[in-house]
Amino acid sequence: MIESKKYPWIVVGLLWVVALLNYMDRQMLSTMKPSMMVDIIELQTATNFGRLMAVFLWIYGCMSPVAGMIADRVSKKWLIIGSLFVWSAVTFSMGYAKTFDQLYWLRAIMGVSEALYIPAGLALIAEFHDSKTRSLAVGIHMTGLYMGQALGGFGATIAHNFSWQAAFHSFGLIGVVYSVVLIIFLRDKKTETLHAVNENAKTNKNTNLLKGLGLLFTNIAFWIILFYFAIPSLPGWGVKNWLPTLFAENLNIDMAKAGPLSTITIAASSFIGVIIGGILSDRWVQKNLRGRIYTSAIGLGLTIPALLFIGFGHSLLAVIGAAFCFGFGFGMFDANNMPILCQFVSKKYRATAYGLMNMVGVFAGAFITDLLGKSTDAGNLGKDFAMLAGIVAVALIIQLSFLKPKTNDFVDN
Repeated sequence: MIESKKYPWIVVGLLWVVALLNYMDRQMLSTMKPSMMVDIIELQTATNFGRLMAVFLWIYGCMSPVAGMIADRVSKKWLIIGSLFVWSAVTFSMGYAKTFDQLYWLRAIMGVSEALYIPAGLALIAEFHDSKTRSLAVGIHMTGLYMGQALGGFGATIAHNFSWQAAFHSFGLIGVVYSVVLIIFLRDKKTETLHAVNENAKTNKNTNLLKGLGLLFTNIAFWIILFYFAIPSLPGWGVKNWLPTLFAENLNIDMAKAGPLSTITIAASSFIGVIIGGILSDRWVQKNLRGRIYTSAIGLGLTIPALLFIGFGHSLLAVIGAAFCFGFGFGMFDANNMPILCQFVSKKYRATAYGLMNMVGVFAGAFITDLLGKSTDAGNLGKDFAMLAGIVAVALIIQLSFLKPKTNDFVDN
């Protein structure tokens, strides 16, 4: 089955569900605040809620480079399965939390376990797909993240109709069961390569680690990619964690409606964006090595006016239209991050590199999540959302000016 032409797409399908669960389990908390704060009074302030969301991001960010280094040295299959099982068990356990401190520590553990997935998952997809299908494959995988984000919005609906504990229990159990499915069907690219990597890691672990980091940190293009990835993460994470609140405030609707409306709008538009961005990028890069760069830039450019309208819009049409534009553009950007990385970094270090990218992106997200929590309490959430448009414009200019790949698939001997 591994050697068949269909299996690379089977891998994408299997990991699509993992991506869905990854974002669903983390996102659902952002929509269940009204239900949870009845039982856990500390959640009644946006600042404390921001702390709860931010601790996940800080831990997730710190673990991401470590996760990438591990993924470059062990079986990606078993790393993915272990990650899924642990964060799903944590999600299930959150349904039993009685205090803010318990939620806080469980959220921190979730940050560790979820961080192990993305570098390994994207690196595995990149191994199975060449430059002709890589962006589309990554884009399809990313739709799982968006679908998880959308379904996470229904956490508020389940909490409203049943209880927030039932929402955590239901979603956590699904992930535990699916980890068994992956044990049966998911495979690594080449078992003989993994054996060689594992043997090499046993005999020369420290040298390989230092060599990989050295190659990455002396690569100027990688520094530009790090910056380019981090800056859009500010509005990206802001939208994930605070858009339901902004929808509720700007449109004067309750969270049970604002949660699904906001997350579904972003998810649906991002779904379209990654597919179109993936197809366009895969075709464009065959004619122009900067095709992926240009596709990503088009997407990021669409988020700039979208942020302005998200922040200042108060009509249903303006806010939803802006959210759709943001999601579509961010989807085009998302579909091309790993494929662009593949043009500058060898496959031996791609998981490590993406782990570092994830770290800077998530740290930016943790910062903005905490900041927007304080902004919400001060009544400035919409204004601060709009201000992010200028920062994104700077990142876009730097990306177009300095990223100039010389190959579709970088090879380092």
